[in-house]
Amino acid sequence: MPEASEFADLARFHDQGDDPVPAAVRALGSDPVLVWRNELGGLTYRVGERFIKWSPRSAGIDLARERDRLRWLEGRHPAPRVLAYGADEDAEWLVTAGMPGDHAVGDEWRARRSEAIAAIARGLRAIHAVPVDDVARAWESWVVRQPVSLGERPAIDEPVLVHGDACAPNTLISTAGRWIGNVDFGDLAVGDRWADLAVASMSLDWNFGEGHQDEFFAAYGVARDEERIRYYRALWDLES
Repeated sequence: MPEASEFADLARFHDQGDDPVPAAVRALGSDPVLVWRNELGGLTYRVGERFIKWSPRSAGIDLARERDRLRWLEGRHPAPRVLAYGADEDAEWLVTAGMPGDHAVGDEWRARRSEAIAAIARGLRAIHAVPVDDVARAWESWVVRQPVSLGERPAIDEPVLVHGDACAPNTLISTAGRWIGNVDFGDLAVGDRWADLAVASMSLDWNFGEGHQDEFFAAYGVARDEERIRYYRALWDLES
């Protein structure tokens, strides 16, 4: 994600530059269009109505894990539908169906900031409302880890389904300014809702400028919890 001083310069995350389109992506369709480049070397392309996430092994991103989580989410929460998955010794790729709407970032949503913030909050409330009983039975690894270096984790009042990377671009929003879905579920887990709330509120500074975190907490319907905010931002920094 961009640093706060770079939130207005998103072009570099959409620039193919001199890098060749990966062969696996070319094999899946003609005229792929790069829509996102993450800082670990992962690339996301649009090919017609499909999206292809491609990640080199060196990035340490587990697209098979995201595939499994997206398949579990189907029918439970609006998220991309898995169409195909592939891998070789150098990379993995995940093909999903397109979704309506646009990412809740960029010039338009900075001009319509309150609508975007409300949509981000609504999307997280929807994720956190998904029942987690069958997750706990089927996916023991879906529990948020607790690194010893961060000290004791604040007690969890109520375990919920946690997005795991709740930055603003992972919310999809309609032209009318309403939340319609979420993307990037590779870190979906069961844990404390503040693992999402702490990161989502922090990402507003990067994408909308500083001074809007309290508006987000009000839209979600929760009071600031400074202890949990500090802990889960430190956890996110450690794992990013």
